[in-house]
Parts: sequence; C-alpha cells; structure tokens
Amino acid sequence: MIHIFSGETISYNLVYKKRTTIGIYIDLYGNVEVQVPKGTSEECVHQLLEGKWELIQQRIKEMKDRTAGHVEKVYDHGGSFLYLGNSYPILISQDTDIKKDTVVFEEEKLHVYVKQQEDENIKQALKRFYYQQCKALVEKRIQFYQSNFKLKPRSIRISDSKTTWGTCDSMRQLTFNWKLSMAPLSVIDYVVVHEMCHMVHMNHDRSFWRLVGKILPDYEEQENWLALSSWKMVV
Repeated sequence: MIHIFSGETISYNLVYKKRTTIGIYIDLYGNVEVQVPKGTSEECVHQLLEGKWELIQQRIKEMKDRTAGHVEKVYDHGGSFLYLGNSYPILISQDTDIKKDTVVFEEEKLHVYVKQQEDENIKQALKRFYYQQCKALVEKRIQFYQSNFKLKPRSIRISDSKTTWGTCDSMRQLTFNWKLSMAPLSVIDYVVVHEMCHMVHMNHDRSFWRLVGKILPDYEEQENWLALSSWKMVV
C-alpha cells in the first residue's frame, strides 16, 4: 500500500493480526510493515504514519544506507566523521612544530593538526579527540541527572569496548564507550541514565526499566538510534 504526506511517499505492507495496538516495523532493507488489530480503518493507519512520518523516513534511509555497504574512511580533505550525531568534514593541517597531534571542532569542521599527514596519525588524533569529548560529555550529563538518584558513581571511566556502550559494576564504577561522543546528546543521555539506574537496580528487571522510563520516557527511540546507526560510529 502507498500513503503520500507532505509531498513524500511511504510504501508499506498492511497486516491484520490478533493484537490490541498498532505496530510499525522496518526491516533491514527499509521495507515497512504495519501490523494492526482486525477492524482497524485505513484512515487510522494513515494518521499513525503521519504522526511518526519523520522518524519512519529517517529509519528507512538509515536501513538503506546500512545495506548499501561499508564505505572506506578517508583520512584527508573530504573525509567526514560523526560528532554528536552529525557528520562533519575533516580539515588536515600539517605542522612539524606542534607537540602533539590534536583535533579541534570549529566552524562545523573537525580540524586535525598533525606533525606528519599519515592516515594512522590522523586516525589516532581523532580517536583521542572522541575519548576526551566523551569523558567531558558523560561527566556533565551525570551531573545533570544526579538529582534523580540518591547514590553517586564512585568512578567514571572511558573504554574501548567492542561489545558495550556502558557498564556499571557493584561498586558503582561506571564505564562508557568513547564512541558515544559520535552519537546525539539524547543518545548519550540514555546510556548515562541507563548505567546510573544500574546503581539502583543491577538487573534489567521491571523496576529498572520503570526507573529508566520515568527519567527518559523516550528512551526506546534512543535505543533504536544505536541499533540502527552504530555501524556508522567508526574512525
């Protein structure tokens, strides 16, 4: 089926099922399926689609981009990297007199200053930048959400984990993945709140998710962003 709204078109497969709510699902190839209770009117489906139009279009694009294949990173002028959810070009400056390779975000660009203009030097400079930004951002967001908790983290670390975005151990030591600085602030907030909630509930039980939802009612949207976009968070 097809629905047109705001000059854009969404093609979707409508499926009637024994359920009480309407569900919208987008597969790995950007195909949309809408599952509805029997007897649901097409007008009702259209209203739901229009209410989530921008999010659906975004998810379709993300899935299609993802299945288009991995694009090799370019460590030169014209290359681009994520920062706080947006993609920015890098601008390389070589200076043999600088003490340390650095990256500065200015005027919608990632300015990379290196002694030697080699891919590995640029890559490591970017990685250090993301580490530093992640630590600063996480510390600020923990401070912002601290009023929701009686307990405080005992320590905050930034890691290079291949499997997790964040962890909280029984000693209330919080660890966060440096790649989070590539994600939107709302996603960083979700991971921060998620791990802070583990200071209260170590398991992912109902009480844990109720607490997460109380602080961040839209946390599922942030989970979806990570699920769909984490493949782009690379250096």
